[in-house]
Amino acid sequence: MLDYNQPIDGAGPEASQRTPRASFNVLELANLLWRRKVAITAAALLGATLAVVVGKSVTPRYTATAQLYVDPRELQLVDRELTPRAQDVSGMSMVVESQARLITSNSVLLQVIQKAGLDKDPEFGGGEGTSLMASLLGLVGLQPRTPSAAERKEVQLAALDALNKHITIRKTEKSFIVDIEVWSTDPAKAAMLANTLTNAYLTESRNSQASAARRATNDLSSRLKELRDRLRNAETALATYKAQNNFVGTQDALISDQQLSASNQRLSAARAATMDAQARLDQIAASRRTAADAGAIPEALQSPTIANLRAQYADARKKYAEQAGELGPRHPALRQTEKQVEDLKRTINEEIDRFAQSAKNDLTRARDFEASLNRALEAQKRQSVQLSQAAVRLRELEREADASRDVYQSFLKRSRETEEQESLNTSAARVIGEATVPQRRSFPPAMSLFAMIGFIFGAIAASSWFVAAELLLAATAPAPTPARPQRSPAPDATRVPQRARPPEAAPPQRAPRAPEVAQAPPELDAPPLQPSMVERPLVEKPLIARLQEADVIHTLGAILATGSGVDLTRLGWPTLRPGFPLTTLLNTWRDMRAVVARHAGGKTMPVIALVGASETTGRSVTALNFALAAARDGARVLMIDADHQARSLSNRVVRPGKNEPSRLGWLSIGSKDAREIKTVDGISVLPAAEGDTVKAADAIRKAIAQARSAGGYDLVILDGPAMPLSAGGRKLLDDTDSLVAVLPTSLDINDSLEEILTALGPAERKLVGVVLDELTPAIQTRQRGRQYA
Repeated sequence: MLDYNQPIDGAGPEASQRTPRASFNVLELANLLWRRKVAITAAALLGATLAVVVGKSVTPRYTATAQLYVDPRELQLVDRELTPRAQDVSGMSMVVESQARLITSNSVLLQVIQKAGLDKDPEFGGGEGTSLMASLLGLVGLQPRTPSAAERKEVQLAALDALNKHITIRKTEKSFIVDIEVWSTDPAKAAMLANTLTNAYLTESRNSQASAARRATNDLSSRLKELRDRLRNAETALATYKAQNNFVGTQDALISDQQLSASNQRLSAARAATMDAQARLDQIAASRRTAADAGAIPEALQSPTIANLRAQYADARKKYAEQAGELGPRHPALRQTEKQVEDLKRTINEEIDRFAQSAKNDLTRARDFEASLNRALEAQKRQSVQLSQAAVRLRELEREADASRDVYQSFLKRSRETEEQESLNTSAARVIGEATVPQRRSFPPAMSLFAMIGFIFGAIAASSWFVAAELLLAATAPAPTPARPQRSPAPDATRVPQRARPPEAAPPQRAPRAPEVAQAPPELDAPPLQPSMVERPLVEKPLIARLQEADVIHTLGAILATGSGVDLTRLGWPTLRPGFPLTTLLNTWRDMRAVVARHAGGKTMPVIALVGASETTGRSVTALNFALAAARDGARVLMIDADHQARSLSNRVVRPGKNEPSRLGWLSIGSKDAREIKTVDGISVLPAAEGDTVKAADAIRKAIAQARSAGGYDLVILDGPAMPLSAGGRKLLDDTDSLVAVLPTSLDINDSLEEILTALGPAERKLVGVVLDELTPAIQTRQRGRQYA
C-alpha cells in the first residue's frame, strides 16, 4: 500500500530502509537440512510410527463385488412391447446407465434393508440403542415399548442413508457389465449384501415391468366399455337406417340391385323371344303367299300329323296318277280318288293355318311379356336411383361403424396382450458373477504404505519447521544497505496525507514502464506517490484500497452463464469471492462509502464515479466489484456505464441472443439497448447510451434524476467517464458527489495519479479514495496465454 505519512519528496538515498532477506539459495537450504538431519530423521520415524498406529486403529473394511449383465435388448416375447427398444449405441448406453441408477434407488435399497434386517444392525445405525434398552428392561421384568411408525420410518431412513454410502456402482466402459461393490466391516455381510442387492434389483425390474403392463391393461380395459358402447350405437344406427330405406340384400349386393340385374336379363330374353316369334310368323306368312309347298316350314316338318297327312297325300296322288292312266276322266273311282286328294290337301292347309295362328299367338304373348318386363324394369330403375341417394348416408354410417369396430378390436387385442405380458419376464438382465466373501480388506491399505506416508510427511513437516524458523531469524537480523536506492514497501495505510507543494529538489528516479508482464507476483508493493511539479490546493486525504488476486475469483464468460437472468459474477471478469469474510479491501470500501455519504450532504442517493487514467477494463472490473461489495452490505445499487466509447461494461452485460434488456424497466436513457437491466445480484445496470458525449452525459444525468425521484436506490456508481474528459464528461462529474481513482499497478501509479488529477481540475476535491488495481498484470498474462478448446 502507499504511505502518505511521509513527505512526498522525502524518499532519498539516505532514507533507505532495511529489507528482510526473503529466501535461501539451494546450498544454504541443503546445509540447513544436513545440520538437522538427526531431528528430521527422528520426526520421520515418529510420523511413520504414528501412521502405523492410526492404521491399526482404523476399523477395516471389506468390499464384495457382484457382476450384473444388463442387456438393453430385452427378450422379444410378444410382437409389440410397451416401450420401444433402444437401437443405437447411445440409446443402449443410456438404458444401461438408467439401470445402474435403478440399482441404488430407494425402492431397491428398502427391499435390501427389509430382507437383510439392516434396520436392526448397529453398523447401519439401528438396533444398538433398542437392544440396550430392551436388555435393561428385561432385567427388571418389563417389556420394551413397541416403536411407533414414525420411529421405524426414521430408523429405516437412517439405514437407507448408511447403505447408500456403503454401495458403489461401476459400469465397465463399452460393455453392458455393471459391478456392484458393497463394503462392510464383516466380509460375510458384505458378500451377503451384494448378492441381496442384485436379487432385489432383478425383482424390482420384474415388478416394474409387470406394474407397467398392469397399468396399461387397466387403462385399456377402462376404455373398452366406452368403445364397446360406441360400436353398438354405430351398428344400431346403421341397421336402423338400412331398414328404413329398404337396404336389404346379401353381403355382396342389395336385393334391389340383384332384381334389377335379373329383370334386365329377362327383358333381354323376352325381346329375343319376341323377335323369334315375329320371324316365325313372317316365315309362315311368306311361305303361304308363295307357290311353294306350305308344309316346307320347320314347324310343319317337325309335326307328326302333317307328316302323316303328307304321306297319305302322297299315296292318294300316286293312286290318282295310276287310275288316271287306266280309267277315264269320268270314272267314279277316279273321281273318288281325286276328292280324297283334295281333302288331304285341304287338311294339310288347315294344319298349316293352325301353325300360323299359333305363331301369331306366340308373337302377341311375347310382346305382352316384353312390355310387362319393361314396365317392371323402369320401376326398379327409379327405386335404384332413390337407393343410390340414400346410400351416401349409408356409407357414412358404415365408415363410422367400421372405424369404431377397428378401434375396439385393436384395444381389445392390445388389452389381452398386456394382460398376458404381466406374467412374462422380458428383462435380459442376469447375474454373471455372485459376490464371494472377500479375503483381503479394501481399507485401510497395507501398513507398509501407511509407514511410508507417515515417514514422508514427518520428514517434510520437520524440514518445513526448521526452514521457517531459520527464515524468521533471518528476518529479524539487519541487512546491508543496497547501493542502489529502492522503493520502500508501504504499510497498509488507509489515509493519504494532504498534498503540499514540494521543496526545490531533483525528482526521484521513476520505475520504468513495462509493456508486458510475463508473471504477476501475488502481491505488489505499491511505490509511494511522487510529488506534483505544480502547486495545487490542499485536498482531503483519500482512502487507499488494494484490489488483489486473493480478493477475487475468476470465471469464464458465457460458459458458466445461466438463462435465469444476468449474473454479474459470471461475466468472465474477476469478482469478489462469495461468502468470503471481511477483508481490508471490503472494510476500506465501506469507509469510502461512508465518506461519500458525508459528501452527499444528506442526499438519499449519493452518486460516485470511478475514473482511471487510460486502461478501461481494469476500471470497469473495479467498479463492478465496488458495486458488488455495496450490494453485499444490503445497499440497492444502480450501476451506469458512463464510458460510451469503450462500453466495457455494456458489452459484457448486453449480449445479443443471450441477455436482452428488460422491457419492463422504467429507467431508460433514450435507446432500446440502454434500458435498465435487473441482475440476479441485486444490482441494476444501465448500459451506455448512443450518440456523442454531450448527449450521453445528458441522458445519464436525466436517468439519475429519475432514479432519485423514484427513490428505488441507495447508491449510484458510474463506470467512467473516460480520460481525457470531454465537455459532457466534465458536466457529468459536476453532478457527482464523490470520485474514486483506479490506478493499475502495471503502470507507474504516480504518473497515473498526476494524469487523473490534472484532468479533473477543480473536481479533484471530490476524490475520496484510490484503488490500486493489482489484477491488471495477471489478466494480461492470462489473456496472452489463453488457449481455447
